[in-house]
This record gives sequence, structure tokens and C-alpha cells, in this order.
Amino acid sequence: MSTKYKRGSFQLMKSMNRSTILNMIREEGPISRADIAKETKLTPPTVSNIVKELISTQFVVETTQGMSKGGRKPTLLEINAEQFFTIGVDVGTTQMKFVITNLFGEIREFTTLEIPPYPAHEDILSIMKQGIHHLIKTNKESFDKFLGIGVGMHGIVDPEEGRSLFAPAFQLNDIPIKEVLESEFDMIVKVENDARAMTLGEYWFGHGNDADNMLGVNVGNGIGAGLMVKGRLFHGEHNLAGEIGHITIDLSGPKCTCGNYGCLQTLAAGPAIAERAKKELKAGRASLIHDLVDGDFEKVDGCMVYEAATQQDAFSIELLNQTGRYLGIGLTNLIHTINPKRMIIGGGVSGAGRFLMDGIEETIQSRGLTDKAKETSIVLSKLGEHASAIGACVLVLEEFFIRQD
Repeated sequence: MSTKYKRGSFQLMKSMNRSTILNMIREEGPISRADIAKETKLTPPTVSNIVKELISTQFVVETTQGMSKGGRKPTLLEINAEQFFTIGVDVGTTQMKFVITNLFGEIREFTTLEIPPYPAHEDILSIMKQGIHHLIKTNKESFDKFLGIGVGMHGIVDPEEGRSLFAPAFQLNDIPIKEVLESEFDMIVKVENDARAMTLGEYWFGHGNDADNMLGVNVGNGIGAGLMVKGRLFHGEHNLAGEIGHITIDLSGPKCTCGNYGCLQTLAAGPAIAERAKKELKAGRASLIHDLVDGDFEKVDGCMVYEAATQQDAFSIELLNQTGRYLGIGLTNLIHTINPKRMIIGGGVSGAGRFLMDGIEETIQSRGLTDKAKETSIVLSKLGEHASAIGACVLVLEEFFIRQD
């Protein structure tokens, strides 16, 4: 029998419709009522009434007094970050990550569950429910403080319906995530593609908060991207925007799971790194990896290549640099198509850091059309391995703290 949880706070805040002021306090706090009135063009009595409501719901607290400009010192307002929490789920290809964050996207607890090979619809939904129940039960004293659940799901997602339309790693279609989780937990549930969730997380709490036009690139077992245009995620006509892993880089390249040949992810995703390493090692290339796997090349994976690179293994450094060059070709195409202010690289492969970035930057420098294109800011994810899960939490926070244009 399902355990039900209260919607409470979400419905209350939606009815109050106070996101403008709440968001200003989040972004600029500690801030005074007078400064809020000045920046929003709302009357001081209106601001005072709304702030009173926000304090009564405990989303906002009064804090230390500000500098006086003559007369009484103003009391400042800030977000009560530990009063409410969100749950974020990142559905990868082999694992699901679950986090609890406060109102500033700071992780308060997390857990990871394995996804079995060839899962059915019921397996995916069951693992989601298991992980969420675990986090809620271990934080039952905060029971009424959960605002909702966000899910970042790999593949094609319909965020309006909250459904996974196609999860390529599982070869599953039409998973009703929102419907099932809202029924199970009686909370608001938001669903988005994992790369878009990562991008949203970086936009709010990472390296993207000064770039309204930006691209987040999630490089793991596959490659996806989230495109932010004027501070809003761009989905495209049929929710396909950002499937950059299937940009063709080499017409004669390896066959992709999508059926095409030479897709970017067949050359630069985690499994591609491992496959290239195995092929060259079997052909006799010298490398520290031989010792790491005791000659059993089937044990080789991307993490092992990175480990060898950190020990100055020339073969591994060259391999990761080449991976960066492949990524650089894909990113250069995107620079010429979208012209973002910043590109943020996340996902498991981004852990290769400088070994990867050298190849990316070298390729963009040689292929960029203009000097400005070559100067496009490219950085590694600030939020790291939990970026998509934190971004999934932001899907819920957006309902309260929507940035105003």
C-alpha cells in the first residue's frame, strides 16, 4: 500500500503567487523591503504585505540589520534555506542518483541505486519509488518540508506530460513518470531530460548564472545537451533539441545504437573511450593500463584510462586528448549554430578534466569561424557528478522562484 505525502507548502505558495519578490530575495538577499520596492516598482505597503506572508510561511526570515542611510537601520530579508527541501532523481543508463537539496541547491543527503540490464517499465518506476521512499523515511522529521520531486531522465522526454517518450539505453517507450510518482507520493512531480536538468542546475547554482544564453553538455555513456535561451530551456518542436550525441562527425565511423554511423557519442562518450583503448591495447600499444587490468582488456573502462593518464601514461593522455578533439568538433558546430555565451561540460567523462579540455580548446581554436567564436567560454561543471540531480530539484524550485524577464 502506497504511503502518501502532503502537498501542503507547494499549493500554498502557488496560491500566493509571490515568486517575483521571493526570487529577488533569493538572488539578492540579504535585502531590505525598501530596496525590493525600489527594484520591483511595487508600493512599500504591497511589499510589506507580501513579505509578511512569506515570513509567515517560513520561506523568508528577517536577518541582521543593514547600513543606515539616516534614521533606523533597515531589517534585511533572506531565504530560509533549510526550511524546505526538494528531491531530485537523475536516471542514467546504469544508475539512478537521488538527492535532497535545500532551497539553495545544497545537497543534504544522497543515495544511488543500480539499474539492472534490460529493465522493464516497472523496473524503472520501482527503483525510482524505492530511492525516493528511502530518502523520505530517513528524513521523516522533515516530512512536511518537501516541496516536490524532480526527475532528470536520459533520452526523449515530454516535460508537459511528465513522460519518458524514449529511453534509448533501455529501449523503452512511454514511461509515465509523473503520473506514477504523483500517485505514490502526493507531491508535485516535474520531469525533464537529464542534460537539460544539468543545464538548469548550472544556470541556477553553478557556472551558468551570468549567462542567459548557454549550453550544458552532458558527456557520459551517451552525450546530450541542454540549451538555455534568454534564461529558458529550449525544447524544440518535438522535444528533440539537444540530442547532440547523434550529430554525425564521421560518415565512416562506428555504428551507433540509433542505427546511424559516426555519431558524436560513438567517438566521445564513455563507452567509446573504452572501446578505442581496448582495440589499441590488443594491437600492442604500450600503456600502464596493461598492469592495471593484469592483461584482461575486457576490464578496461573510461575511469581506468583517466587513472592511467594521471600517472602520465602517454597512451591514455593521447586517447583523452583525441576524445576532446572529437567533442571540440561537435561543440564548434554548435558555436556556429547557436552562438552561446558559455558552454558547460558535465557528466562522467568530464571528470577527465584538463586531459579532455586541452583537446576541446585546441579544436575550437583551429576551427572557430571568427575570433569571437574562438573565445567562447567553455568550462567544466561546477556541480559535478550530482549536476543532473540538483538540476532536477531546480525543476521544482522554478515553480516558486521563477526568474522574471
